[in-house]
Amino acid sequence: MTTEMITIHSPDGEFQAYRAAPDGGGKGPAIVVIQEIFGVNQVMRDICDDLADQGYVAICPDLFWRIEPGIDITDKSKAEWDKAFELFGKFDPDLGVKDIASTIDVARRDSHGNGKVGAIGYCLGGLLAYLTACRTDAEACVGYYGVNIPKFVEEAGNIHGHLMLHVAGKDQFVDAAAQKSMHKGLDDNPHVVLHDYPDQDHAFARMGGEHFDARAADLANTRTRAFLQQHLG
Repeated sequence: MTTEMITIHSPDGEFQAYRAAPDGGGKGPAIVVIQEIFGVNQVMRDICDDLADQGYVAICPDLFWRIEPGIDITDKSKAEWDKAFELFGKFDPDLGVKDIASTIDVARRDSHGNGKVGAIGYCLGGLLAYLTACRTDAEACVGYYGVNIPKFVEEAGNIHGHLMLHVAGKDQFVDAAAQKSMHKGLDDNPHVVLHDYPDQDHAFARMGGEHFDARAADLANTRTRAFLQQHLG
């Protein structure tokens, strides 16, 4: 596996991204990994590395670059949580999706890629994965415990690829009414599948996190791997 930082050139400026790719001369699909509110941190890099081990080119862009480039924090201290929520409050998801679209363009041209591109996002990235499905040409997107999706549910008619959402039933940031709204707006969409985890809280798949649940995480990740294999090959 090869890892490096690369530069993404967008209409609004340049930003950095972490890239992990399998060794060897073969070509495979690319996955854009969409960060949580903690930036491109070790958790995101580990996800990229795992995807590279599965044969994907994985690219995780720094979506906070307009606010403060190079954010790399954890969920282990109050100061870091305060910083993360400060960044979240300043973040513009519309601009974030534009940056993801620029990253998708780079991923399609990657020397180790085969032209197909998917996306996986967590928390804030879960919302952005949903919006990526709605607003870009990504073939397959996966969102884990995305926040604020009901605000954009009317955009689901624009989805032409495929979308999978993992929904935590006891998510402290996505209440029961929001979950009901997501199901009402998305269950009948043939491009979308929702999986519910009734007993799980937000970030149940974040390794080392307060609400990490190994069994639920394994189930969600197994579903994700099968979904990406089906739609990206």
